[in-house]
Amino acid sequence: MMWLAQNPSKRWGEIFFLLYTPFWLTLCLGIVVPYKLYETFTEWEYLLIGLVSAVPTFVVPLLFVGKADSNVSWSNRYWVKANLWMMIFSYVGNYFWTHYFFKVLGASYTFPSWRMNDVPHTTFLLAHVCFLFYHVVSNITLRRLQHAIAELPETIQWAFKAGWILALAYVIAYLETVAIANFPYYTFVDRASMYKVGSLFYAIYFIVSFPMFLRVDEKPGDPWDLPRVAIDALGAAMLVTILLDLWRIFLGPIVPIPDSKQCPQSGLPWFAEHTQQF
Repeated sequence: MMWLAQNPSKRWGEIFFLLYTPFWLTLCLGIVVPYKLYETFTEWEYLLIGLVSAVPTFVVPLLFVGKADSNVSWSNRYWVKANLWMMIFSYVGNYFWTHYFFKVLGASYTFPSWRMNDVPHTTFLLAHVCFLFYHVVSNITLRRLQHAIAELPETIQWAFKAGWILALAYVIAYLETVAIANFPYYTFVDRASMYKVGSLFYAIYFIVSFPMFLRVDEKPGDPWDLPRVAIDALGAAMLVTILLDLWRIFLGPIVPIPDSKQCPQSGLPWFAEHTQQF
């Protein structure tokens, strides 16, 4: 069964990211949230949680080099490429797309945190590890699906893969929303609407990113260099931005949002409005 990558470096990287996931999940959802440790957290503790979760994805494989990477330069190791791709994608997601959650879903962060563009630094770090896990799961399931349907006509293969990507993206978006439901300082105007329709809005991220991320070092004999990885991540981010803004323009907020619940700087729409004067 074709679950893991043929590329040895990519296979090692995917296994590492999967094995690392229980650590940060236990820290955040198994300790901090159930025991409500966050009630005493200041900006420092929130930042520390993010750093402790994200930094090992860079440091551990650098210090404990896998056998598959022992004779490979650091820039050609899959875990480096995966981290770079996800660092760019999740950064854009937090800096720009979080404001669509403010605008369309009435979301707000109320915990103490240092912020960039009104988005807590902690979320930049936690998004990185979350997205790595989601995308490795997508990789192995898409690879297995492709192996199972390889004998079908190409159009049928595309239909199966598109359906799986849509389903997986929605399920992951929904489960993440449910998983953080007990954390009271990330709120929505209407949480029920967020579960149902808002999860589809969030799933747009993954509908684009899942098939694009899979392509990194996937084909035998076609290794990606770091510039190609960075350009691909930026391309994926731009496509998601376009789709989110089309939703904002043509569908608008999912629920009526009071002015007090909206972020005063709503990402790209705010930027466009305030640059018209130049």
